[in-house]
Amino acid sequence: MRNKTIIRDISWLSFNARVLQEAGDKNVPLKERIRFLGIFSNNLDEFFRVRVATLKRMFELGGKAKLNMHLETSPEKIIDEIQMIVLRQQTEFNRIWEDIKLEMEKEKIFLLTEKDLTREQRVFVIKFFEENVRANTIPLMIESIPQFPYLREKSIFLGVVMSKVDTAYAQKYALIEVPNRAVGRFIQLPSPEGEHHIILLEDVVRYNLPSIFSYFGYDKYESWVFKVTKDAEIDIDNDVSTNIVQKIEKGLKNRRKGKPVRFVYDKEMDPGLLEYLIRRLNLAKKGNLSPGGRIHNFRHFMEFPDVFKKNPRRKPFMHPGLIDSHRVTDIVLQKDILLNFPYHSFNPVIDLLREAAIDPSVTSIKITAYRLASNSKIINALINAVRNGKQVTVMLELKARFDEEANLEWKEQLELEGVKVLIGYPNMKVHAKICMIRKKVNNRTVSYGFISTGNLNESTSRIYGDHCLLTANRNLMADVNRMFNYLEKPKPDNNVLSLCKTLIPCPTSLRKELIKLINNEIRMAQRKKKAKIILKMNSLSDEELIFKLNDAAIAGVEISLIIRGIICMYTENKKFKEPVKAISIVDEYLEHARVFIFHNGGDEKVFISSADWMVRNLDHRVEATCPIIDKNIKKVIKNILKIQLSDNVKARILDNNLRNEYVTHPADEKPIRSQIEIYNYLLSKGKKKEDKKKSDGTQVVNDDEQNISAVSIVTQG
Repeated sequence: MRNKTIIRDISWLSFNARVLQEAGDKNVPLKERIRFLGIFSNNLDEFFRVRVATLKRMFELGGKAKLNMHLETSPEKIIDEIQMIVLRQQTEFNRIWEDIKLEMEKEKIFLLTEKDLTREQRVFVIKFFEENVRANTIPLMIESIPQFPYLREKSIFLGVVMSKVDTAYAQKYALIEVPNRAVGRFIQLPSPEGEHHIILLEDVVRYNLPSIFSYFGYDKYESWVFKVTKDAEIDIDNDVSTNIVQKIEKGLKNRRKGKPVRFVYDKEMDPGLLEYLIRRLNLAKKGNLSPGGRIHNFRHFMEFPDVFKKNPRRKPFMHPGLIDSHRVTDIVLQKDILLNFPYHSFNPVIDLLREAAIDPSVTSIKITAYRLASNSKIINALINAVRNGKQVTVMLELKARFDEEANLEWKEQLELEGVKVLIGYPNMKVHAKICMIRKKVNNRTVSYGFISTGNLNESTSRIYGDHCLLTANRNLMADVNRMFNYLEKPKPDNNVLSLCKTLIPCPTSLRKELIKLINNEIRMAQRKKKAKIILKMNSLSDEELIFKLNDAAIAGVEISLIIRGIICMYTENKKFKEPVKAISIVDEYLEHARVFIFHNGGDEKVFISSADWMVRNLDHRVEATCPIIDKNIKKVIKNILKIQLSDNVKARILDNNLRNEYVTHPADEKPIRSQIEIYNYLLSKGKKKEDKKKSDGTQVVNDDEQNISAVSIVTQG
């Protein structure tokens, strides 16, 4: 029997293949191509740490597991398919990297090994090692250690074979963790004028192996890089005597002991050393081993030295509705403002909190936090608010994967300052991005704040595409307040989420509401009326909703999907009256927003959301889906999605066979790269406002009357 949906993990690998396509695209600036190689590598590491590790645990438990209703597909078969796909992608990765190195050489950028150094560079490498590296380099004589040492994840290691030239018998093995955390991965060498010579830290260590091991008297040293990827899942035990903080701390310690799920090594590694490492690490030769090239941990290449011809990123700009005001708060109390990152500046979000921190009439601030910037200005504003006598409550999700440790540190800092910190809801993650500020205005309390699709992180806001609604809408804020009441009283009988009247929360309401909205479109199609659904999200894997979309397509509902990552829906089906248009856009910015649009008989319903259509989001997380009420903001969101659906440069077709073919355009049609067109569209609003003011001093016309750079896109239909 054919699978009813695409296997989630295979679909994810197809997404990562789209990232790799960007690295291979010669039209992408060289620095960005290298960055995409780093993103691909980092994505794959996390995939093995989480998804493959989960499949391996399921396989070890025995029997067949229910994986997206693929009852005939065992975890073992999925792991085998993953391994084949990853090996093919690794071959393509190596081809792209060789091509990039040639392009770098054309720009006089050379990545040297320890064997390529000039006399001056050799002197430099020795001095650099002595001054910066030696103190951070601790060789492990692994043959002398009964208990094999802990190998830190996300590190790379040199496996060293020491021997003597005049005999094949005297050999010794050692390991060295390359100390890139302390020193950095890339070292710029003395270079001829107009050139940039760079060496990797592991090659600096390689060159100095005779010095490191001089005590042993060997005269031949060979070394190969490898890394170990481990199961990253944190098992939260059910010991009621242990609080959630202690459980997270225990889980982080146990993560160090996670089983290896992937061993990536230089395929040229000495066979004896390889066999020794496999045995000592208890690796299974099937499924665990990934032979590769000389370089590993390409995720560091996201921070490759900036030695390229300048290709500056487009800078975020101020939302035109906020340009003329000294205070964001004053504008938000009058009307809704939609910030569209990374095109709009993130500063208004920080300013809103800073203003609240010093405003004498503000009494309280409540906010959720999932992933924060390392030097978070959000946190600084909240701490200042406490110091100014405000009541501040932060829902800090300690179970945010790979941010657990950072969030524990934020918890300690916030509590020291007097912030009330909420640390999660039993058996659920809090993924909603909401904020509520209360202040006294003319002897009455007003509430305002924001609802966002993305994290409150000023660093990622420059590269993540998200929407953030700044609002003082009473109905929305009443529901935000209900959500905080739910989070502050984590009890099984707390049903306050079901009382929300405007916001649609998870886990109580969104699934039912989405089914209701889809059914409404199906009824419209059955009555021969216009029926249309446009969905944008990161992942679409929930089978109940996929099957409901299938019903809609069979009924004749026009469906358009913009899915960045996982899509488990077969988009091609002879029973569909209308073809499902499904694309994925991978470009300079990471598409992260969730937007749902339903035609609703002409009275369109538009929503922004923190929730993807996945079981975990809909049923096991606290999420917020927000209806857009303002007509002009609705128009902006619709235009943004219309531009994206017209992309014929960076959009890939999401077909049943996961081929990732680009959307193409006839030679006589304009190429449309949606991220550039959206930037120009949003920027034009500010320019038109300025032009209007200069011409007659009146206020800007409403959004319906604005022109955009891609006029032909947003005027069709």
